Amino acid sequence: MASPSPHDRSRKDEDEDDPVERMISRTGCAELHYAVQECMAEHQDWRVCQSQVQTFKNCMMNFQKARKEQLMKKQQQQPTSTESAPS
Repeated sequence: MASPSPHDRSRKDEDEDDPVERMISRTGCAELHYAVQECMAEHQDWRVCQSQVQTFKNCMMNFQKARKEQLMKKQQQQPTSTESAPS
């Protein structure tokens, strides 16, 4: 009996419970993450995979920047406790 391919993204067993997989999926960078994993599995040398690593890094940095901006806007829209208290 053949074991399932580790690159089969349709698997729903242990991937469902992996918090790192869930976090990366929410960023929109999951396919780039998988590209890094596949390159590493194929070449066994991180130096060969620098293009994939850099692309994934850029995607994650863009997500973090957008998330930070979103949180800052949300904070600016909420009045602070001293501003809402009557004088």
